[in-house]
Amino acid sequence: MIFSTYKFIFLFLPITFSVYFILNRIKFYSIGKIWLVVCSLYFYAQGSPAFFPFFLASITGNYIVGTKMLLTDGESSSQRKWLLAIGLIGNIALLGYYKYTDFFIENYNLLTGSDKALKHIVLPIGISFFTFQLIAFLVDCYRTEMRQYDFVNYLLFITFFPQLIVGPIIHHSEVVPQFENEANLKLSTDHIALGLFLFSIGCAKKTLLADPMTTDAEKFFNSVSANSNLLYSWFSSLEYTVSYYFDLSGYADMAIGLGWMFNISIPHNFDSPYKARNFQDYWRRWHMTLSRFLSSYIFRSVYNRDIAWRNYYVATMVTFLVSGFWHGAGWTFVVWGIVNGMLVCIASWMKRANMSLPAWVAYPLTVLGVVLCRVLFVSGSFTDAWNVYRGMVNFSSLGTSLREAADSIWYFVSWHRSTGLRLVIGTAICWFLPNSKHMGETFRPTWKNMLFAATLMVLCLINMNKVVQFLYFQF
Repeated sequence: MIFSTYKFIFLFLPITFSVYFILNRIKFYSIGKIWLVVCSLYFYAQGSPAFFPFFLASITGNYIVGTKMLLTDGESSSQRKWLLAIGLIGNIALLGYYKYTDFFIENYNLLTGSDKALKHIVLPIGISFFTFQLIAFLVDCYRTEMRQYDFVNYLLFITFFPQLIVGPIIHHSEVVPQFENEANLKLSTDHIALGLFLFSIGCAKKTLLADPMTTDAEKFFNSVSANSNLLYSWFSSLEYTVSYYFDLSGYADMAIGLGWMFNISIPHNFDSPYKARNFQDYWRRWHMTLSRFLSSYIFRSVYNRDIAWRNYYVATMVTFLVSGFWHGAGWTFVVWGIVNGMLVCIASWMKRANMSLPAWVAYPLTVLGVVLCRVLFVSGSFTDAWNVYRGMVNFSSLGTSLREAADSIWYFVSWHRSTGLRLVIGTAICWFLPNSKHMGETFRPTWKNMLFAATLMVLCLINMNKVVQFLYFQF
C-alpha cells in the first residue's frame, strides 16, 4: 500500500484517522495509541507480509536490548558494550541477509570461479530506513543520551506509518515527546489543513511529475546500447534526475502532511537541493535526515581533529562509502558514494582555502555533477553507465549535416512533447519556486490555499489509475 492510491486515500487513512481521534475524544488515549500502532503494523504488513514476523521480532528485540542498557548502571560499562554489540550485529545481520546476500554471492563466484546459486531474496520494504532508526535508538541508549520510553510510545516511534517505509528518518527525541504530549491527542483543524496542503503537494509531485518522467526515463536506461543517442542520453538523464527529486520529496511531503494530520511534526527531508552552489551544500539540502544520521553516527565516530588519519576528509570519505553501500547492493553504488565524497571534500577544501567559483559557473557545474552522478546511481552496471556517458558526447548520432541535426532534434521534440513539458515544468519548480518546506512554514489556512490543494488532489485522483512504486522502495 502506498500513499498515492485510492485504497490508501479513501479507506485506510479515513478509517485510521477517524477511529484514532474518536478514541481520544472519549479519553481512551492509551487505546488510541494502540490503535495507531495496529494500523501502522497493518500498513507495513500489506507491503511485506512474509517479513512481518521478523519485523516484529526485530523491533521488540531492540527495545529489550536498549532498555537493558539504560537500566545497567555506569559501573557495568562492559555489559553495555556487549549489549550494544549484540544489538548492532543483529540489526546489521538482518539488513545484510536481505539486502546483500546476492551481492556477496556474486562477488564470491567472481573471485573463486564457483557457480553458487543466488538466493533472489525479496527485499522487505523500508528495512534500510527502520534499521537506521533502530541503530540510532541503540547507540543513544548506550551513550545514555535518552531516557526510557514505554513500549507503546517506542512502537509509535518505529512504526508510525507516514514515515515507516521511505522515511524521513526520524529521531526518537523528535517524536516520542510529541506522542507523550496529551495536547497532541486532540483534533486540530489548523494541523489538518496544513497536512492536507502538504499531502496534496507531495501527491502532485509523485503522480503528475515523477511517475510519468520515471516511466519514460526507465525505457532508455533499461535498454542502453553502445551507440546511445546524444539527445536521448541527455534528456533521459535529466529526466531521471528531476523525477528522482520529485519522487523522494513527494513522498516526504506526503509523510510530513500525514504527520501533521495526527499532530505530529516530522522533519523535512529536502530543501531545494538543485539550488546548491557545490556538493557540500547539496548534501545539506538532499535527504537531510539521512545526512543527519550519517553525520551523527558515522562521521562523528570516525572524525577526530587531534588524530591526523581521522581528519575531516577521511571521515567524510568513510561516511559516503557507507552511504553508497547503504543505498544499494552493487559496486556502482559504492563508486557513486566515493565520487560524492570526493566532490564534498573538494568543496570543503575550496571553502577552507577561501576559494570560490563565480555563481554563473558554480551552480550549473553542481547540477551537471548531480546529473552525471545520477547516471551512475540508476544504471544497472558500469557498462550501462559508460554507454550513457558515451552517448552524451555522441554527436554523430545527430547526423552528418545541419539539416539532419535539425530533423533529429525536431523529431525528438515532437516525440517527447508530453514528458518534455513535464521536465521543463519540473526544472522550473526546482529552480524558481519556493519549496514545500518554505510553503509549509508560511502556510495559512486560507480559502486560496485550500482551493489550490483541492485542485491538485483532483488532478492526482484523475491520474491515479496506474500505481507506480516509490523509487526508494528498492532500497
